[in-house]
Amino acid sequence: MAAPRAGEALRFMAFLRSMSKPDVSPVVLGHGVYLRNPQLCDFTQWAALREGSRKFLTPWEPTWAPDDLTKPSFRRRLRRYQREIREDQAHPFFIFREEDDVLLGGCTLSGVQRGVQQSCTLGYWAGEAHAGRGYVTAAVRALIPFAFEELKLHRLQAACLPENERSRAVLRKCGFTEEGIARGYLRINGAWRDHVVYAILRDDPRR
Repeated sequence: MAAPRAGEALRFMAFLRSMSKPDVSPVVLGHGVYLRNPQLCDFTQWAALREGSRKFLTPWEPTWAPDDLTKPSFRRRLRRYQREIREDQAHPFFIFREEDDVLLGGCTLSGVQRGVQQSCTLGYWAGEAHAGRGYVTAAVRALIPFAFEELKLHRLQAACLPENERSRAVLRKCGFTEEGIARGYLRINGAWRDHVVYAILRDDPRR
């Protein structure tokens, strides 16, 4: 991936907020991509991208519900997202290409823990046509300062299936440290699977 342009680090933390326009969600700007909270207007792009990438994504994700790609299900998803954001439980984002606003995938900061822990878990996905092109790496790099500076967290954790080398490479490129194996960590594609755990701390070097 190309090196960030001059001043790119400042753009990572550019957030658009307006109390008079509640439909405007925070925007996180990265190198060639931007991230914002999902909205109903994203349904058509999202459903098409997920359906077109179904075989590609299935080995790496929990089993999809039969109605997962329907508009009523998407509305329920948005309501859950809004509640989780309001209660500081999770912060979901869709990833868009900066040059043409094409939806590329998604990133979620979930399981936010406060008190003495101050941590959350990072998850991400990309549509098949956009995978392996540096977009997710750019999105994760943009979300790291969001997690540490905006959400004031101390630790950001992620977990990958051991054979998912592409996902593991994203984390290594972004400065995460491999910490070990979590046995039976998540139920993926219908089976409990071991995962490799990675983490980055607030004071760790950024890449």
